[in-house]
Amino acid sequence: MEYLLLIVGFVLLIKGADFFVDGSSGLAKRLRVPTMVIGLTVVAMGTSLPETAVSVSASISGRNDLAISNAVGSNMFNLMAIIGVCAMIAPLTIKRSTLMHEFPFSILAAGVLLVFGVIGSGVGRLEGVLLLCLFMLFMFYTVVAAKRARNSESTEQVSSKILPMWQCLVFIVCGAAAIAFGGHLVVESASKIARSFGISENVIGLTIVALGTSLPELFTSVVAAKKGETDMALGNVIGSNIFNVLFVLGIAAAISPVSYLTNNLIDNIAFIAMSVITLLCCSTKLKLVRWEGAVMVAAYTGYIVYITIR
Repeated sequence: MEYLLLIVGFVLLIKGADFFVDGSSGLAKRLRVPTMVIGLTVVAMGTSLPETAVSVSASISGRNDLAISNAVGSNMFNLMAIIGVCAMIAPLTIKRSTLMHEFPFSILAAGVLLVFGVIGSGVGRLEGVLLLCLFMLFMFYTVVAAKRARNSESTEQVSSKILPMWQCLVFIVCGAAAIAFGGHLVVESASKIARSFGISENVIGLTIVALGTSLPELFTSVVAAKKGETDMALGNVIGSNIFNVLFVLGIAAAISPVSYLTNNLIDNIAFIAMSVITLLCCSTKLKLVRWEGAVMVAAYTGYIVYITIR
């Protein structure tokens, strides 16, 4: 039965991501804004629903000790595995504005979290409110950038081939629901299968659960890359990383203080280092090619081995 649920979960993830990308792409064209902006906002928030649900429910019940681990672990997966896989599917062309604004902002968010870990043993309610304020600042910047991009475009008639607005919204909502439910099925069924083989809860938490909450980002970005929407694929990853730290952790800490463990400090430093290296690699030729994607996936595999045996 668990194997059947696992298959159903993956089908929902794949088809949900397909609809979600089509709806989001159509929305971007209807609103005449870059797909990167939609990726940073609508797509990123939609695919981060699992992380939000896990962190908020844990905070309400006072069991959010793993909130930072979940956020940083998901961000590492987003950066190294998802971007790596997308680059292996189709070389990612990256705009210079992305490297100068959105990408550094994701590193800044991780840096703020690192400072909280260095000067204290956790992220309290005050720090949580500060993270939420930074998230609002990022959203304000994104809206301003969207308006600027829209004003710079010519006022052409919307092509009849573009999906109507109501269909875009239906695709986005239904796709997001299928992604969220499919991800839940995959995590639950995979965890039960792992337990049947005698795998420990700790390993399950560090791998299946952490990776499972990032499945929406993975499938959505991969589908976007295959459809040629590389801006949306990259925007989804960067937006999700910012959303995970500033909004998910911010709201979790505002509800109940979050513990900051030594391993969290190490993982956060590793994430910032990987982010800086990726940023520098992208800055040279504004592109990530297939072999670089393969190196990123291999590096992430090494990271998983490390956190499993440490």
